[in-house]
Amino acid sequence: MSLLKKTDRLPFLFDDFLATDWFGGTANIGKIANNTPAVNVKETDEDFYVELAAPGLSKEDFNIELDNDVLAISSETKSEKETSENKGKYTRKEFSYSTFKRSFSLPDTVEGTGIEASYENGVLLVTIPKKEEAKIQPKRLIEIS
Repeated sequence: MSLLKKTDRLPFLFDDFLATDWFGGTANIGKIANNTPAVNVKETDEDFYVELAAPGLSKEDFNIELDNDVLAISSETKSEKETSENKGKYTRKEFSYSTFKRSFSLPDTVEGTGIEASYENGVLLVTIPKKEEAKIQPKRLIEIS
């Protein structure tokens, strides 16, 4: 069972050239373009577990939606920092914006109403329970009448 769609980003030939910050530093353009968090998907006899690595966020930053058997996990954060010096006319204002969205097509064997989520130590854990008929049933002896 695969809940993930893999997409790879090809290395860009001019990353070193374009990553130069013309104000003296270096900008990491590759990180800006590729800010999708890593995901682990684990299946047990009872549940599916989706672990999403997103350190530095809080649980309020996440939006988790279930629509037509598609589970979507998204986040959007914005910040603004201003630096100024009184000794001169130098003022610098920096904006930061980060967003991602991961979607998973859920199989018919999951119980959508029982999905739960928790966020601890930088990892969002989404628990997706399986329907009772999809769980592995123990072996039983059938009597002949």
